[in-house]
This record gives sequence, structure tokens and C-alpha cells, in this order.
Amino acid sequence: MRRNNYPYQPLNQQPPPSGHDALEAENERAAEELQQKIGALKSLTIDIGNEVRYQDKLLRGIDDDMDRTGGFLGNTMTRVVRLAKQGGGSKQMCYMFLFVLFVFVILWLTLKFK
Repeated sequence: MRRNNYPYQPLNQQPPPSGHDALEAENERAAEELQQKIGALKSLTIDIGNEVRYQDKLLRGIDDDMDRTGGFLGNTMTRVVRLAKQGGGSKQMCYMFLFVLFVFVILWLTLKFK
């Protein structure tokens, strides 16, 4: 029996009482599973939020450290340029270059043979 040209038969609106109880129990079980999944997702989102806040704090700290290092390096370069402009600074620049080269060689050897 078709109504309104739909290709399906309407469901019986009065299921047997035993079938109704089975459907109700299945719905309750599905609702409990859904609550457990929602709880797990809520916990996961809270953990993600905490991790994002922690990572943001670390990145801000790194940014501050880089700003301080940039300022220190800028001051050092200003001193080096001032030293190079002074008379007799070429000898001191040579010593400084050799010292830096020595430090890099020592670091390279230490890391290579560690």
C-alpha cells in the first residue's frame, strides 16, 4: 500500500511491547556510549588547551631571550666597530679574530669526538 507516491511502506506505529523494551535498552546503551565518548573528547580538548598554553609560554620565553640576545649582539657589534675605527685597533681585531677561531675549533673538536 503506497501513499503519496513514496516507495516505502510506513512503519507500524504500535510495536510489540517486548520489542519496545529492547529498542529502549539499545537506545540507553547507545546514549551511555555517547556520553563516554563525549567525556573522552572533553578531556582531550582540555589537555590540548593546556598543551597550547604551555607551548605559548615557552615560545614567549624564547622570543624574549632572542630579543635580549639581539640587543646584546647589537651592543657588541657597536663596540667592535668603534674599536676598529680607533687607531691601532687592527692588531686587537686580529687577536679577537684568532681567539674566536680558536674557540670554534675547540668546540668543533669537542663535539666531533664526544
